[in-house]
Amino acid sequence: MKNSIKCIVLSLLIYAANINATSAQAKFNNIDQLLQRAATKDGLPGLAVTFVNQRKALHSAVFGYADIAKASPYTTQSIQPVGSVSKMILAVALMKAVELGYFTLETDINRILPFKIINPHEPDHAITVKELATHTSGIIDNPGIYPNTYKFNYKLRPYTKGLVENLPPLQYKQKVNDSTLSAFCFNYLAEKGKYYGAQNFVFTKGNRTYAYSNIGTTLLGYLIEIKSGMSYSAFTTKYILKPLHLDSSGWFLSDLNLKDHAQLYFDQKSNFPLFDLLTYPDGGLKTNAADLSKFLIDVIKGMSGKSVVLKASSFKTMFQPQFTSVNVPARLSLEKRNKGILWNLYANGTIGHDGDDPGVSAFLIFNPLTKAGALFLANKYMDDKSNITNILTEAINGGLSSF
Repeated sequence: MKNSIKCIVLSLLIYAANINATSAQAKFNNIDQLLQRAATKDGLPGLAVTFVNQRKALHSAVFGYADIAKASPYTTQSIQPVGSVSKMILAVALMKAVELGYFTLETDINRILPFKIINPHEPDHAITVKELATHTSGIIDNPGIYPNTYKFNYKLRPYTKGLVENLPPLQYKQKVNDSTLSAFCFNYLAEKGKYYGAQNFVFTKGNRTYAYSNIGTTLLGYLIEIKSGMSYSAFTTKYILKPLHLDSSGWFLSDLNLKDHAQLYFDQKSNFPLFDLLTYPDGGLKTNAADLSKFLIDVIKGMSGKSVVLKASSFKTMFQPQFTSVNVPARLSLEKRNKGILWNLYANGTIGHDGDDPGVSAFLIFNPLTKAGALFLANKYMDDKSNITNILTEAINGGLSSF
């Protein structure tokens, strides 16, 4: 009798598991159809999407081509830059630096730097690490300087001539010749630097100002270099990429297997040369959907103290809302989002960040309540990502943790 009961229970469990699996597959089939329509509508050459929970990657969908001319399919192994999604690696690296005792979020950065940074609009203000991490430091991206930090490689692959030089509204003319973070940070931010000027800073009287700053976040990477005694790329490889087995990821073209690197498109007929970033902590990560999903899974695990790379307390700090209606900075609307440490805390309860660059679009998001997350990579710049991000957000807010 006992054996019969056990057999019945086991059969019911197997039946329930099959029903759940069938239901999950049906849900993902419907999502894939929506994604296919969105990819077509947005004219994407290639697209990879992955859904995860706190345990594993649940489902991936891929569409289109990594290389249109060669009819090479875009896959979860296709490598490309992810733009400002790279800042999520920086957020984890920053909290690791805090764990290692290099500094705190309240540390005055002039106590770390080998030179002084003085905002000419508020010369007595002491910029903190946290202000860099919340885009309230007063440092901004001078459009006459920042686009020139991109380092396009015109020799690796064929590309569409003149596309980079004439791409509005930014002019990528590669006029910045610095070769290290330290040299560029000095030249842009120190009073004796050759790019220094009032136009590199902003100030709103009586309040902090929210001004999204790639150079400000890059400075965080430089602070980590100073205190760790190693390059930012080496630091993140040691403490993040290797522990998470992000084996296809890196910061520079020289780190990668270029046969897996997707072409980067302006449209279906024209493509950009591949590139590195001088200010690479702000947006220079090159990765694929398979690797990025491992990072996202660890982040979701970190909320429960199971991260490979950070303590639970660090995740709590990283995702703590930094502003309230009492201290909200100018130019930030809490109706849309708050800020954690570099992460966006969206009003719908999700946490994430998007990224873009020439030929690049990316998005990473998770819901801390449902413990479900999603990401996408596309090898074309998208001015509006909402056709895809809305699909991902709806799916993870509905909950995928039981799949």
